[in-house]
Amino acid sequence: MTGGGSSTRRPAAAARSRGRPSDASEPEPDVRRAAAAAARRRGRGDHGPLRLLDISPRTLALLGIAVVSVAFVAYTSGWWEEVEAEGAATLRTVMRSVTPLPAPRMMDLPQFQGDHKESLYWGTYRPNVYLGIRSRTPLSLIAGLMWIGLKNGQYFLRHVCQDSDELSTYGWTAHDGRDYGHQVLVDHGLLLTTSFLKEKGEGSGYGGDWAVRLDANSERTIWKFTELDSNQQAMQTGNLNLPDMTEDSSNIMVYQVSIKAPAQIDIVFLSGSASKNPTIEERVSKLTGPMLSARLESKQKEFEERYDQIFNLNNKIDSKELSVGRAALSNLLGGVGYFYGQSKIALPKGFTQKSGDKYIPYWPAALYTAVPSRSFFPRGFLWDEGFHQLVIWRWDVHISMDIIGHWLDLLNSDGWIPREQILGAEALSKVPEEFVLQYASNGNPPTLFLAIRDLASGIHAKQFSDDEAEKISTFLERAYIRLNSWFQWFNSTQSGKYEGTFYWHGRDNMTTRELNPKTLTSGLDDYPRASHPNDEERHVDLRCWMLLATNCIRSIAEFLKMDSALEKDYYKMSNQLSDFGTLNKLHLDDKIGAYFDYGNHTEKVRLRWYDVQDRDTMRRELLRETLQPPQLQLVPHVGYVSLFPFMMGAIPPVCSVLLSVCLSLQ
Repeated sequence: MTGGGSSTRRPAAAARSRGRPSDASEPEPDVRRAAAAAARRRGRGDHGPLRLLDISPRTLALLGIAVVSVAFVAYTSGWWEEVEAEGAATLRTVMRSVTPLPAPRMMDLPQFQGDHKESLYWGTYRPNVYLGIRSRTPLSLIAGLMWIGLKNGQYFLRHVCQDSDELSTYGWTAHDGRDYGHQVLVDHGLLLTTSFLKEKGEGSGYGGDWAVRLDANSERTIWKFTELDSNQQAMQTGNLNLPDMTEDSSNIMVYQVSIKAPAQIDIVFLSGSASKNPTIEERVSKLTGPMLSARLESKQKEFEERYDQIFNLNNKIDSKELSVGRAALSNLLGGVGYFYGQSKIALPKGFTQKSGDKYIPYWPAALYTAVPSRSFFPRGFLWDEGFHQLVIWRWDVHISMDIIGHWLDLLNSDGWIPREQILGAEALSKVPEEFVLQYASNGNPPTLFLAIRDLASGIHAKQFSDDEAEKISTFLERAYIRLNSWFQWFNSTQSGKYEGTFYWHGRDNMTTRELNPKTLTSGLDDYPRASHPNDEERHVDLRCWMLLATNCIRSIAEFLKMDSALEKDYYKMSNQLSDFGTLNKLHLDDKIGAYFDYGNHTEKVRLRWYDVQDRDTMRRELLRETLQPPQLQLVPHVGYVSLFPFMMGAIPPVCSVLLSVCLSLQ
């Protein structure tokens, strides 16, 4: 069973054995009938994910692959002869890794067009800088903020978020993810606040107008700059300066303001103002001075009231804790960015392009996503995003579906998503070269299923309005084929040596530079697993992720009355993975009462210094020494992995194991 693009693939009742070395509840009848009726309104006939446009899935898949393959021939011609000599199968594998899944795109859904798309056009979508505004288009006008900071008697230019700047504070204290945000920055005596407001009024162009208010309480220089993203196409090279004039070829404008505290600056961007428009002065007036102050105050109050309504914490915690919660949500929403570019996919070992590149680019793609960290990781990470969406969907389900949809559109024809999205020059500038390439054999926890499960169960529990429920149903119907392909990729590439077992592929079984080889693909990079990786490993966390995915897809199939054969297969797989006896047999340590990984392991390892001959010189290296041969056993480390069966609901409510797990939480 491969992770190909055909939508008719069905999961086996049990995970397949590969033997390769390492490298919800039943919906109520009326709810189901409503969902079915909504589906019928969207189009007559069988237009589910298994029959699209009255074309068979097999035909659709073949057509999709054929079209992309034709476009791909020109690119691969430079190294086709080399690959052909090694085997055409290698070329096909490489081509599939950079070929989109032949299925309808999530972002082509009507709910992501029109007013929704325009309402999110402009935003603070450059999380890597202290203040960065752009549109959700590949070639966008981008705006940012620079200022001169003083540190240890020296002046430094601030722009990109970085811990070395040693700002005592920077972050959003309020942000609604759409049209309002308030941020506080403290830079060695300089208190700077930024407020962002977006409005669509009479005369506004597409996406509306926006304003930025800067408040400062110290003498510093603030630069506001705008730049047109022209994909790094330099118009001039050499010794350049900035005269007080513009040229036809210019793509950057720097506006410098020298201020003395206290000071306040309002900066306004008017869309569609190139032509004469009698509303321009009125629009500027609304976004500056007293009227802007009133609008910002109103939006702040609106944000706080909505936060209290959604999370209902007002009478449960004190004001300080309430502020922390608002800031946490705001930094999550304020960290949402828009990226566009191509991931770099590593070529098989031994293959290079004629140019010397050891990678092949993914197709050009956009990604709208939250980020784990504005300073260290200002880009999309697959396994982080599911956790982000557990919060975001509660705040704005439409933004959440937009983000999840962008991620699902990144599935290739095998059902794989690159785990780290390094799209565009700004994202690339933050990544060490050795971590840029993505490997099509390596996975990442499918955490998006956590949020998708909540959306599906939320409809059943009638948590959403009728309009929201219909859009979520449409979203899940479109997503079904993609979720199935994603699951198939895991089931066919991350399965263990024996039926029903799974392990994260990609651990280094040759390294001697680590006490315990990392498992980057699991998301828990340095969690101690088997000391000597091989294909005998069993990872309890991955088994639980597979259980989550199976249950989620099954519940969607039940709710939307998808293909009955697929539903039955997922039902069988769910029963297998939720079998408590099998879980205990594979992963439970009866004496300790905890769940562990299994593999070729020894506790008797240490790092010590060795003198290593390097040509004519000697150097010292810290290398691993194995004091006792490893053997197949449970890996006795109580930690996050031990809690996965509990977190995923795999432990029955009444059993001794549950008590042991709860005690370990202390």
